[in-house]
Amino acid sequence: MAASVGRICKTALLKSPHVPTIKQVCSLSTSTREWTRGRKAFLGTIGMLAGGTGALLFALDRSVRASDLELHPPEHVWSHTGLFSSLDHASVRRGYEVYKQVCAACHSMRFIAYRNLVGVSHTEEEAKAEAEEQMITDGPDDQGNMYKRPGKLSDYFPSPYPNEEAARAANNGAYPPDLSYIVSARHGGEDYIFALLTGYCDAPAGVVLREGQYFNPYFPGGAISMAQALYNEAMEYSDGTPATASQLAKDVSTFLKWTAEPEHDDRKKMLIKSIGIFTFLIVLTYYVKRVKFAPLKTRKIEYRPKEK
Repeated sequence: MAASVGRICKTALLKSPHVPTIKQVCSLSTSTREWTRGRKAFLGTIGMLAGGTGALLFALDRSVRASDLELHPPEHVWSHTGLFSSLDHASVRRGYEVYKQVCAACHSMRFIAYRNLVGVSHTEEEAKAEAEEQMITDGPDDQGNMYKRPGKLSDYFPSPYPNEEAARAANNGAYPPDLSYIVSARHGGEDYIFALLTGYCDAPAGVVLREGQYFNPYFPGGAISMAQALYNEAMEYSDGTPATASQLAKDVSTFLKWTAEPEHDDRKKMLIKSIGIFTFLIVLTYYVKRVKFAPLKTRKIEYRPKEK
């Protein structure tokens, strides 16, 4: 391309009477080509520098992350992780027992009502009995006073503390988070909950913990204000399942998975129905295309004028 432009400029210089004008044009085209190559080189250099800087920052970030004490939870094979697998509802029921007897002393679940247990882990009568065990503050009555009453199915799980300040005062300034959607709110989901509950250990050398703190490598920073709550035989299951620490952690993680995604099983049922419906529609569409529509697309139209 450059050689052809040069030949054109040379020919124009020999034949054209407007020599200065042609010289200006040729010099302009040559400078334009050189400026374009320079711009490309400049932009390429900028791109290489930006890419190198990004790679360096990424490497530094990875090195910093590798040097901290936080561990990523290992991935476990849960009974509900399959494409068409549902939750283990027996485990959900046992997980509710773990929450009721262990976790409810500090953590609230203010977005879960007792009616949500019906048809999932409890019958309606059992859920009513669970609700009636709690005394719910209600009112005011005719005299304007608040009063206590047994719980109903429409009541939500009661909070162990009246407000956040009371919760912090009872836990050395730490606020126990609400567990309703904790699985969806933490990276790793139920794997993180299981690893956190079973990952307590002694702090390594050089790690200083304040009073009321414990070491857990799966917690960001390692220092956690919640003491280890699950031990072997810390409670008894109503169905006689051996209450080991790992079993307790597994069941409460499954229960919290259900509270975070109560539509889990319905969503997978809908997936099965959708696959069946779309399979039928795809077969029907293929039939219509091959049998009904293909002759219309492949027909030949001829024009035959009438003979005079």
